[in-house]
Amino acid sequence: MSRMFSGAGHRPRLRFDGWIAGVGTSSGTRVVLGHWPRSPYGPFSDVMLERADGERLLLAPTAETADFVSGTYVFDAVRVVPVEVGVVGDTWTVTADSLALRFTAGRRGVLGFLLRAVPGALAGRPAWSALTDLPARMLMPGVRTRGSAGSGRREWYGARDLRPIRAASAVFEGHDLGGLAPVDPPVRFGFGSVPRTPALTRVITTVAAAPA
Repeated sequence: MSRMFSGAGHRPRLRFDGWIAGVGTSSGTRVVLGHWPRSPYGPFSDVMLERADGERLLLAPTAETADFVSGTYVFDAVRVVPVEVGVVGDTWTVTADSLALRFTAGRRGVLGFLLRAVPGALAGRPAWSALTDLPARMLMPGVRTRGSAGSGRREWYGARDLRPIRAASAVFEGHDLGGLAPVDPPVRFGFGSVPRTPALTRVITTVAAAPA
């Protein structure tokens, strides 16, 4: 389990170590998966959906994780439901309530190899995320690696790998969401979006609580 520690100004910080996958569909619904094998809440996964009409929905496995995620990001509705993730080779399967998502990651490119070369201890430092924020914005419009989150919190993303998503299928509430498409328009859960091109990102996320 990742530990809680204090940073500048004695703001408690929580660290989440795992993966974020961002998928667009031809129906206009965009899906963001957070898969966290190591977190202050133990292993868990959550799903954020934004429909074509702009409605934002969170699917989280416990009331505790739902409260934390919905306090950090913005949603129109929150559902506490089992969220299960399976990984076999390059293929990921996700089931959460009435969502069934399946996607396949492709070969990493140059940026993915560069990110893999960053030591984990460095990638997890907020100062490193602050340094990489401008390059991330230039390379992937809409993406940010630091910013203000909900409830007065601050958040930093330290990427450690990046792979394109080459294929995806999804069904939600009995409706086929269509084929893989760009994440466009950007999702509006927080201060930044996932990459426009569907991708699977290995990441260390640090969240600092509001000042006491």
